[in-house]
Amino acid sequence: MKPLPLKAPDLSKVAEAIAAHRDQPGALLPLLHAVQDALGYVPSEAVPMIARALDLSRAEVHGVISYYHFFRSEPPGRQVVQICRAEACQACGAEELLAHAERVLGCARHGTRADGAVTLEPVYCLGLCASSPAVQIGAKLHARVTPERLEQLLAESLTDAEAV
Repeated sequence: MKPLPLKAPDLSKVAEAIAAHRDQPGALLPLLHAVQDALGYVPSEAVPMIARALDLSRAEVHGVISYYHFFRSEPPGRQVVQICRAEACQACGAEELLAHAERVLGCARHGTRADGAVTLEPVYCLGLCASSPAVQIGAKLHARVTPERLEQLLAESLTDAEAV
């Protein structure tokens, strides 16, 4: 399925991010972060705009987007659930927690549920290594999360229409 073209307000946000970062040394990463912060993802339609502005190839820009797990090339669900998979969290059960989240949320890792309510993302380090396993739901970090605690957090974080 071909993505819908970006609307004028979103194109304007991309242009604003380009204008704010194009003259910085090493502008690509801060620019990609700015676009994702503004839109929730880095749309494929923005790649040629960014490449032209920074005098890079589209392949170079796409390569950075696809290399870093943080960047999304598709819009996320209305709520994003991130489960840390770094070594400390893995040692404390993060893989089992991630599998549990897949079952409870009804979507695979790196995926968005069919109703668009939630996106599940494995991430590498949320900075709570001493309190593993760590989860971030929206902008809130949670430490020492068990499967039972995850279900409670999800029930509190998702609206009734998005409930697990």
